[in-house]
Amino acid sequence: MSMTDPVGDMLTRIRNGQRVGKSSVVSPASKLRTGVLDVLQREGYIRGYNVSEIRKGVSEITIELKYFEGDAVIKQIDRVSTPGRRVYSKIKDLPKVYNGLGIAVLSTPKGVLSDQEAREQNVGGEILCKVF
Repeated sequence: MSMTDPVGDMLTRIRNGQRVGKSSVVSPASKLRTGVLDVLQREGYIRGYNVSEIRKGVSEITIELKYFEGDAVIKQIDRVSTPGRRVYSKIKDLPKVYNGLGIAVLSTPKGVLSDQEAREQNVGGEILCKVF
């Protein structure tokens, strides 16, 4: 059975894993997913991730979740752009999540970037998700 929203599925696995206090969660691998995880790791929302090959041509990602004093570092993680409704933003219209306390993850022509990195590189794109 094919999955219609792979990034949304990964974000839900992260959200559910942190709600029950798991140390790590597993998700199928793709370039877009690893790009989103790179941004989350750079911004300090996850401890890290590891891509491993199950069999030839099929890989999975093990995502290490991050906690601070027993509470999840990610308080809220929401999918913005879905397969049925794509949300694009120009550089001047990029959202500030919780007045800059959170981040928006964007897919741009220069790769997957956080909203702050997109402002520095002066590039807009598709808003994938918001994290706080």
